[in-house]
Amino acid sequence: QVKAAFERRSNMNCRVFTAIEYKTQVVAGTMYCIKVKVSDAEYVHLKVFQSLPYENQGPSLVNFQTGKTRDDPLICF
Repeated sequence: QVKAAFERRSNMNCRVFTAIEYKTQVVAGTMYCIKVKVSDAEYVHLKVFQSLPYENQGPSLVNFQTGKTRDDPLICF
């Protein structure tokens, strides 16, 4: 659900966009740190916020890091 926002902000066009791993942190909603495969050898780390259900809003892209590999550890940033 955040692919379009990522592509717009990173100026990338991703034919592949597959979540590989994620971690969560409960705040006033849920913060997700997600490792996403965007090509055969390139990965990105996304920070996505999902508000509480009663707020009726979808997930939003907070931040991202590019230039990651499959072996880079997923650390919430």
